Amino acid sequence: MALRTPSRSRTSSLPPGPRLPVVVQTVLFGAFRHVFQPLLQRRYGSVFRLRIYPERNVVLVGDVELIKTVFAGPVETFHAGEGNVVLKPVMGEHSVLLTDEREHLRARRLLMPAFHGAALRGYRELITELATAELDRWPSGTPFRAHDRMQALTLEIILRVVFGVAEGPRLDELRALLGHVVDVGALDLFGWHSPALQKVGRWRRNRERQDRVDELLYAEIADRRTATDLDGRTDVLSRLLSVPGEDRLTDAELRDQLVTLLLAGHETTATALAWAFHELARNPEAAAATTRAADEGDEKYLEAVAKEAMRLHPIISEVARRLTADITLGGYTIPAGHTVLPSISMVHADAAHHPSPEVFDPARFLGGGPETGTWLPFGGGARRCLGAGFSLLEATIVLRELFSRYRVTAADRRPEPTKTRHITLVPGRGARIVVHRR
Repeated sequence: MALRTPSRSRTSSLPPGPRLPVVVQTVLFGAFRHVFQPLLQRRYGSVFRLRIYPERNVVLVGDVELIKTVFAGPVETFHAGEGNVVLKPVMGEHSVLLTDEREHLRARRLLMPAFHGAALRGYRELITELATAELDRWPSGTPFRAHDRMQALTLEIILRVVFGVAEGPRLDELRALLGHVVDVGALDLFGWHSPALQKVGRWRRNRERQDRVDELLYAEIADRRTATDLDGRTDVLSRLLSVPGEDRLTDAELRDQLVTLLLAGHETTATALAWAFHELARNPEAAAATTRAADEGDEKYLEAVAKEAMRLHPIISEVARRLTADITLGGYTIPAGHTVLPSISMVHADAAHHPSPEVFDPARFLGGGPETGTWLPFGGGARRCLGAGFSLLEATIVLRELFSRYRVTAADRRPEPTKTRHITLVPGRGARIVVHRR
């Protein structure tokens, strides 16, 4: 592997990085970043450069203080929406993840009421009801893939939150299609940005599924626009359709926000829970503490379990900021047009911030917890994930309901490999576990 040794002089120069062809760097980073990134960090340190398709020069940053600088930087200079351009073919140009500055603030303002305050508290009963129904169907004493079941559960939850209902032929078809849309790998990303590839093979099938998802969403939007009781509904779609005046959303804007919530709103939480189950099944002490917390209603400990799973197994390896102006960062000059990637994975694995980082230890999140800026599963700054509170609430309730019913053990003792799917890092074998009725 042709890796370049970093220069001793760092002033006014680009960070060091490998000289491998763009396609090789893209595949290695896209499909094997959990292996490739630590290798690069050992060679180059906490700041290094890559070239990633489609036509992006990226700089990864693993230093906490430098990341704080990025998150605190002016939104006019650090464009997160442009940094997420790889998601545009699926999420759409109006997505809260793909917009910047005034347009992003508008989208964030419209979505925020559905995931904060009274709305968040109102989801407790819904999450508990759906979690109970799911867990009561689990086979006692038989190994199964926990990740698959968590994806099914969190999809049901977000469907109810977004649409208010989750029944009917249209939503049944949407439910099935969304699973395929999420289940993509590094090769699929090439097709997202290549009309030529979209005419053949797997890339054509992906495009057809995405087109059908859009048809279903537009049909649901059209039907909901005719509803006469929007003011009495609390689901996200009804809230967005009730927005008055100049903030009223077009069908295209609604489609982009809905698909963003449906995809981002279930995959990440499902993966975090699957990793938590995987670790608890192999750690009797932590599992016993989780059972006590479930019985006693100790939500602080249950939330700590979820947080530690997100720390040890980052679902998203980094976040992105595309530069609109030259900046100086860590002694390097990074030109406009480059994308800076604050690395969640590097920070979470740093022993300076998380002692014995390879150990699953929920207790590190009790009391004061890790220092500010060293736990980043939801990003940071003005672009911190809107659904952070919802995700932690969901994970806490599911852990409580699971461990109040079952004892959880590992299906086997093999280490769980990490697999890259879309932009997420998931359990390679599905986090297979065995549950036993208490």
